[in-house]
Amino acid sequence: MARYTSTLYARRRNRTRNRIYIVSALLIVAAVVAFIYGNRPFGRNEASGYQPAPEVNEVKEAPPIEVEPAQDLSPPDPPQQPKSDSSSPKTDLIKVGPEPAAQPNPQVDKLVQEAAALISQTPSRIMEARERLNDAMSMPMSLKQQEYVRKQMSLLSDTWLFSRSVFPQDRLCESYKVEPGDVLSAIGSKFKVPHQILQEINNIPDASQLKAGDTIKVIRGPFHARVYRSTFTMDLYLQDTFVRSFNVGLGMPGRETPRGKWCVERGGKLVKPVWTDPDTHRTYKPTDPDYPLGSRWIGLQGLEGEAKGRTGIAFHGTKDPELIGKAGSRGCIRLHNGDAILLYNLLVPTFSQVQVVD
Repeated sequence: MARYTSTLYARRRNRTRNRIYIVSALLIVAAVVAFIYGNRPFGRNEASGYQPAPEVNEVKEAPPIEVEPAQDLSPPDPPQQPKSDSSSPKTDLIKVGPEPAAQPNPQVDKLVQEAAALISQTPSRIMEARERLNDAMSMPMSLKQQEYVRKQMSLLSDTWLFSRSVFPQDRLCESYKVEPGDVLSAIGSKFKVPHQILQEINNIPDASQLKAGDTIKVIRGPFHARVYRSTFTMDLYLQDTFVRSFNVGLGMPGRETPRGKWCVERGGKLVKPVWTDPDTHRTYKPTDPDYPLGSRWIGLQGLEGEAKGRTGIAFHGTKDPELIGKAGSRGCIRLHNGDAILLYNLLVPTFSQVQVVD
């Protein structure tokens, strides 16, 4: 009898132990599944933010762009802003908006809201949004609206311009198939842009590596600039489309940067040239610790207005970045060194125009 009881007890104990093993195994499997998948349906990591880099002319979805609500565009107490210069020559290459208005323009708000809706669609309708905002640039608007529109267009330019992506219906950028014998400098000349910007946006480390049959992104230039003396700012345009703004340093009292129309001088684009100070007659070399011209020199030729016939004025970098936003040069237009390099890579001699206004 004792032997039977012992055997029965052993069987019950084995069954209990087996149940424990089974339950434990199921809990372990459930834990592993939960760890691998978490809250991701079908195992897809929606929160990772990873998107494959789009190929040229194959843009599925634009990167997210922050858009502020237009109803927040109430006017602040306005500082002095650039006024249109009636004595300066006009140009049809750059859309120049009217003076800032005292009150917000409802039509601008409407265009801003339409642009925001286009950007938020999947895929984003970047080109239509860009055109809405660029149309707003030519309308009277408050200073707050003007600041907002410029900011949004600058953000958009990182997507449609300063990237390898080519968007359908873009009148300013397109895909180009490299033909036998093509070189990047000749392609740039054909489209009126420096080859450096094509090399940069296409991630080409060595221009000599370009091969027939390659498809690259090209930009239909030229770029232009408009400099405002009263605010020490410069607006950059691609043809008639606003790209972004820069802070600049300008001529000191008595040596003001001349108003009028300029163009980039033929042969005037130089990397850290040797320079002789016209006042002290000292010659500076790029290796000198106090070399004043920074990273780049972009010489200008005066065409109309006060600029007519003038030379010796240029965009250039600086060793004194604290003077950006001030009147401290001898007439030249100073830029932060990184901005000077970017401008050097965008402006093309004779075709790129520069307007200097009050």
